[in-house]
Formats: sequence, structure tokens, C-alpha cells
Amino acid sequence: EEATQEDLEYKLKGFIDLTLDKSAKTRQAALESLKSAFSSKILYEFIMERRMTLTDSIERCIKKGKSDEQCAAAGLACLLCVQMGSGIESEEIFKTLGPVLKKIVCDGTASIQARQACATCLGICCFIVTDDI
Repeated sequence: EEATQEDLEYKLKGFIDLTLDKSAKTRQAALESLKSAFSSKILYEFIMERRMTLTDSIERCIKKGKSDEQCAAAGLACLLCVQMGSGIESEEIFKTLGPVLKKIVCDGTASIQARQACATCLGICCFIVTDDI
């Protein structure tokens, strides 16, 4: 089981690196792979060590990507906050990504799908980060 965990972490590190690729399709595929992993397994320790790198990658993909990439990045941001849970780490992630997400939501030229994904992400992250509902 330890070898399987190491293999998974090695693959995830590769996907994180691919989020910086020049090709939009490669970045989107990497985001989708990370989303799949984050939604199927608790990876708190792995994510904790790489949360700033992941946050930077997500921010870059939301800012510079097109509709599908923005949707994938927003979905990954939600899962990142869910994995981190309520606490300072999620709050830091939200402080970084919140303004970028709000910008897309308010951008009339952005696709409806991207705006919807960013709005959903904002709502979920606000719910997780907020102490007093």
C-alpha cells in the first residue's frame, strides 16, 4: 500500500508540473486528473506541502485560460479547499483565488460555463472558510 501511495504522489507531482505547460489541452488534462484524484482520495499531507504551488497554478489557469480550462481550474480550487478543510490554509487559498474568481464572475465577456464554475467555487470556498455562517 505504501508503494501505491508513492506512485500516486509521483503521478500527482507530474500533473502539478503539467499545469504550467504551454499547451492549453495539456494544462486542462492535468487539472482534470488532479480533480479526479482529489475527489477520490483524502490527500491532506500531500496537498499541505504543495498548497501554494497548486494555488499559483490554479490562479494562472483561471487568469490566462479559456472557458474549459477555467472551469477545470475552478473545480480544482473547490476540491483544494474541501481537502484543506476549515482553517488558516483554506483561508490563505481563498484570499489568493477569491479576487480572481470574482473577476471572472463579473466579466461579461467570459463564457457562461466559466462564470458559473467560478461562482460555484466562490460559494463553496466561502462556506468552508467562513467561521460564522
